[in-house]
Amino acid sequence: MKIDIPDINKPRVIIVGGGFGGIELAKSLGNTDVQVVMLDKHNYHTFQPLLYQVATSALEADSIAYPIRKIFDTYPNFYFRMGEVKEVLPDENKIITSINQISYDYLVIATGAQTNYYGNEGLIISAMPMKSIPEALDLRSLILQNFEKALVISNKRKQQSLMNFVIAGGGPTGVELAGALGELKQNILPKDYPELDLSQMNIYLIHSRERLLPMLSESSSEKTKKYLEELGVTVVLNTRVLDFHGDYVQTNQEEDYIAKTLIWTAGVEGAPIDGLNAINKGNRIVVNEFNQVKGYENIFAIGDVASMETNDTHRGHPMVAPVAMQQGKHLAKNISLLLENKNPIPFQYKNKGSMATIGKNKAVVEIGKTKMSGFSAWMVWMVVHLISLVGFRNKIIATINWVKNYFSSDRGIRLIITPFVLSKAKRKRRKEFEEDIEKAE
Repeated sequence: MKIDIPDINKPRVIIVGGGFGGIELAKSLGNTDVQVVMLDKHNYHTFQPLLYQVATSALEADSIAYPIRKIFDTYPNFYFRMGEVKEVLPDENKIITSINQISYDYLVIATGAQTNYYGNEGLIISAMPMKSIPEALDLRSLILQNFEKALVISNKRKQQSLMNFVIAGGGPTGVELAGALGELKQNILPKDYPELDLSQMNIYLIHSRERLLPMLSESSSEKTKKYLEELGVTVVLNTRVLDFHGDYVQTNQEEDYIAKTLIWTAGVEGAPIDGLNAINKGNRIVVNEFNQVKGYENIFAIGDVASMETNDTHRGHPMVAPVAMQQGKHLAKNISLLLENKNPIPFQYKNKGSMATIGKNKAVVEIGKTKMSGFSAWMVWMVVHLISLVGFRNKIIATINWVKNYFSSDRGIRLIITPFVLSKAKRKRRKEFEEDIEKAE
């Protein structure tokens, strides 16, 4: 059976993924003479840079999500179907999905990235990822559940492990999450849990390299470390997390860390689709300078899942939203050129800068040769993210929440709506893992 999409006698461009790259591509194709079909396993677009604020009770989930159909409700030749793409059949110009199959003239894979645990079973089973809204909501529930449990436990070691948090990875996500947890420790949790000695709560940010935010300058990295330490975060550098054993985190150094919660932001990899041969070691799809998948004429990949390995980018472009958005817009132009039997134009990434926020009045921003930190950088960060949010309602809600939180130093969304419970599959996997360890011993 085929997915029921009207045949309007126009070239069909299928976009797999409603992330930053997919959305920009579909918007840019809106005024061209093609039919655009987008498939995604969710019916909404997620503004991933603010997932950590959902996890730490600063924003509600619907403030950073927007219905894909509403984004394109004025585009006459746009069609959306919710489903997961299982496989590409390049010889037949078809894709197999969870809702049957569909043919394409051009296929664009924009499936983004997924958490990379580097094959470590202990991390796969027990570490908390944060790549989607459901995962961010799970983390929010788990953080609050830990403190509720700590209130009723007399065993000091178990209580300590519930109040400690280890974040693996000193990139933007890890830094911003650590800062947000530091603000919770200083301003919120002492009011909510006065019976607990919150001075005993430890937040460890463990990073394998010699400094945080390696994409920024050394001075910005040092500022970031200083800001985090002011918020009570212990920064541990030149250290790798090796494993997680339920109540303590093992590292490659002599010291291990007592904690019931390990949040994993230390690695991502591409999330490709089966059926293509051009996959590299980073699980990314190898593309040429036109975002064309190597070995295929009418299949393209953009964003985190694509690795443009040219003379200028041996390892591909960084896996960040601006790359995906620029590639989406550029590919729309190239598809139009191909339809006119013209030569496509090579993609050139324009790095407009990097930034990270650590807390109220604490941020670092680098745009070209301009470096900012403190309040001015925090304002730039806030404005850029507000402009980038999809939907007027989301911009207003985020603004109201941020202004309220700024003046009250409060987080109003400390709700355990759906308690976090390890899935049956992970519980079974953990049991088998523990049994294998016992046999080995």
